[in-house]
Amino acid sequence: MRQWLLQGLHRPGRKAGPHHQHVPEHEEPPHKQHRWWQVMCLTGVDYFSTLGYQPGIAALAAGALSPIATLLLVALTLFGALPVYRSVAGQSPHGLGSLSMLEKLLPGWRGKLLVLFLLGFVATAFIVTITLSAADASAHLLHNPFVPAGVADWQIPVTLALIAALGAVFLVGFSEAISIAVVLVAVYLTLNVVVIGTALAEVVQHPGKVTDWRSVLTSDYSSPVAMIAVSLFVMPKLALGLSGFETGVAVMPLVKGNIEQRIGGARKLLTTAAALMSVFLITSSFATTVLIPKKEFEEGGQANGRALAYLAHRYLGDWFGTAYDLSTVAILWFAGASAMAGLINIVPRYLPRYGMAPDWTRATRPMVLIFTGISFAITLLFRAEVEAQGGAYATGVLALILSAAVAATLAAWKRGRRPASVGFGFIAAILVYATAANIVERPDGLVIAVLFCVAIVVTSLVSRATRSTELRITDVAFSDEARRYLNEGGEIRFIANEPDARDHKEYADKAREAWELHRLRSDEGLVFLEITVKDASEFESELRVTAEERHGYRVMTAESPSIANALAAVLLEARDETGKQPHIYFHWAEGNPVGALLRYLVFGGGDVPPMTREILRQAEPDAERRPLVHVG
Repeated sequence: MRQWLLQGLHRPGRKAGPHHQHVPEHEEPPHKQHRWWQVMCLTGVDYFSTLGYQPGIAALAAGALSPIATLLLVALTLFGALPVYRSVAGQSPHGLGSLSMLEKLLPGWRGKLLVLFLLGFVATAFIVTITLSAADASAHLLHNPFVPAGVADWQIPVTLALIAALGAVFLVGFSEAISIAVVLVAVYLTLNVVVIGTALAEVVQHPGKVTDWRSVLTSDYSSPVAMIAVSLFVMPKLALGLSGFETGVAVMPLVKGNIEQRIGGARKLLTTAAALMSVFLITSSFATTVLIPKKEFEEGGQANGRALAYLAHRYLGDWFGTAYDLSTVAILWFAGASAMAGLINIVPRYLPRYGMAPDWTRATRPMVLIFTGISFAITLLFRAEVEAQGGAYATGVLALILSAAVAATLAAWKRGRRPASVGFGFIAAILVYATAANIVERPDGLVIAVLFCVAIVVTSLVSRATRSTELRITDVAFSDEARRYLNEGGEIRFIANEPDARDHKEYADKAREAWELHRLRSDEGLVFLEITVKDASEFESELRVTAEERHGYRVMTAESPSIANALAAVLLEARDETGKQPHIYFHWAEGNPVGALLRYLVFGGGDVPPMTREILRQAEPDAERRPLVHVG
């Protein structure tokens, strides 16, 4: 079972041999690349599938104001989210999106803790994509007139079955299937053109329906200003129509071409998808609001969660409506697959690299089981109701777009593009309002996101602590001078030195201490080994060891996130290169050992001798071949 679960476990960036070139995980090439419009369809299964439930949710949230609120959402799409993500595409061409930008803009623990927090919202958006899409697919199936009436109450079992089927597909092995996405999107959008076109033709033939709609507007709202004000208030509830942007940048590595071509293709992808979706959002919102009675949108109504399907059955017949239902079910189910693929790609790119998840989280199958179980719990929590999950979905989507806007603002400011930073800052301010308004109105989304955040942060810190004694150096490279030091003389004897002034007195005092504690003479080929902690928040790193002579003493230096890990890696590499068993000499540190352990976990220092010895013990089980640690 363990072998099956961990089949295909990929550990990027690990040393494979003496001539292996380390390739950062985010720069590893995808298996196959495609034209930008084909990749757009992979994004589209998430983005365009929202047409299955967006018009109905908009009608419930805004009533007769639904078309006006949708217009405002489209304005936010074209003049807010689209420019932000075009900027993100230019600065994160490897598909890591705004999280990667924020990680670089806020180095150290600040950036990593922020990424962990935002991963909670990523999990919220993607998990609820799976559950919401499955619930809406179930609604389209169960409300079809050819389905027996007795199964209409099977919403929860059918939704769980669809999620289980999705998980089963990924357990068997889900390869990237852009060709399927292209067919699904083409068929689905074509059917939507027919349905919306027929509905608009019906509106033209019966202008009295438009008159009735306008009468409702003028009777409920005193002026256009009041309509816009109320629309702005309810617009955040419609944020589901913004769901495809984060996926759009996540699939960038699949766009064919070099980096510049990939960025250009991704920007075409984002612009085309946003333009198409904007047209569909406006026309579908208008047609459904004008033609469908208000009561049909409510729970138990025929248009609840399936407004366009209602129009398809009513104006084009049950056979065409059934074809539309099946197309909607297919693209909604595939949207869940897209979200699952996003989750199992994002988690291994961050958490294991931070040391904040076990290494098995790089494997697909264990993560599929975890995400499927969470999806079951969310489905049962919301009783597989489409509208009830809208708030949680909108919270996740808005938080991700807000993080992208903040990242674009900071990046533009750092590069000296003041007008662009002001523009992105204005967009971020609008998104702050939209996110806050949605959270106040529907706090369940924030509750779920916070639960995900807490779970991720707690498990991450526990994992970081339990993995603290792993050998985390992926590669060690000695300079020519350092290699010369290793091959001179007999035994290899390192003096661990915490660098301070690096003057003659420091090295003379250290050499005297080596004699007093270990009876080591200066003529025994001693080499001072100094590790400087550059960024203790990093987990894995490469080690470049340089060497020089200072004040008559031989010194090797390197930078690493952890002193003990670096020392252990240098000892092991020196043994492998020379065939000798190295020695390293320490003196006991003063202070509380618990405090020293915390300093090691957070700052990479602490009580170095026992940690170095423990890392060596785990990395080399054979005590006869293990480098020797001396403490005095």
